[in-house]
Amino acid sequence: MKSVIRKFTVAAASALTMISATHAADITGAGATFPYPIYAKWAEAYKKATNIGLNYQSIGSSGGIRQIRAKTVTFGGTDAPLKAAELDKDGLVQFPSVLGGVVPVINLEGFKPGELKVTGEVLAEMFMGSISKWNDAKIAALNPGKKLPDQSITVVHRADGSGTTFIFTDYLTEVSSAWKDKVGKGAAVKWPAATSVGGKGNEGVAANVNRVKGAIGYVEYAYAKKNKIPHLQLRNRDGKYVDPSDKSFAAAAAGADWFSVPGMGISLVDQKGAESWPITGATFILMYKNPVNKADAQEALKYFDWSFKNGDQMALELDYVPLPDVLTKAIADKVWTQIAK
Repeated sequence: MKSVIRKFTVAAASALTMISATHAADITGAGATFPYPIYAKWAEAYKKATNIGLNYQSIGSSGGIRQIRAKTVTFGGTDAPLKAAELDKDGLVQFPSVLGGVVPVINLEGFKPGELKVTGEVLAEMFMGSISKWNDAKIAALNPGKKLPDQSITVVHRADGSGTTFIFTDYLTEVSSAWKDKVGKGAAVKWPAATSVGGKGNEGVAANVNRVKGAIGYVEYAYAKKNKIPHLQLRNRDGKYVDPSDKSFAAAAAGADWFSVPGMGISLVDQKGAESWPITGATFILMYKNPVNKADAQEALKYFDWSFKNGDQMALELDYVPLPDVLTKAIADKVWTQIAK
């Protein structure tokens, strides 16, 4: 698994950042950093199979929405799904591509991944700054027998508009009335902690957490594993402490009713289930119903169709959860048919 995570970085660079002048049909997309590792892996395999490449700019969900609205890319990527009114106004369709989890990560000497436990309420207080020391009584009470340092907590957050931030703040809003009242949820929020540092993309947050002693941040799970950053265990809605994994992400999504919301933009945070990871989310693709370049749009759909049919194991190796076959068929039948050929 570790070798796979290391290798995907090289594959990402070659598969996603270069467009060969000899392949005019290469696909363009931009947006969420959350799915970047799996899009890179799929792109590498897809190019070997079809000789069609993918140029995906990992610039954050807000950037992806801006790019698709500017019609500079064939598809936009966002972890913060657009609402029905926005989709209708812009003439867009929206569908999920893969599931994953956002995890709180820390830089605290002497603690291994999953060794420290927190509840959603305590996590919210840490990110608000009302809990500002690692040896705070509320953290200590959840971790009896652990020697917590008298060290200040530095909050590391996204500096750019981010779907990862949307998922994370959606969770904090769900579990903490104080967070809901004072901060709320969104792709960008005003971070209240007095000691905080911003980072661009999941990559920037991971780098800053690794750099700053006493830091706490949040990243998509593949970035935590790739950068070997310890995560916190979280107590879920059923009162069980769980670690992030493809199984706990899948458990959170097990009862999802995707077509209950226009644009399939459902929330998967704080779901029921003893094994559910409480900060689970989907990442979404935005495309025009009447694209400027219909051929390019069909090429993008071919890429996603191929990835849905051939990329499940690749997703699992990077600790994402592939969409079930019944859902990908429904997407093809109900969503892709709205895109003009």
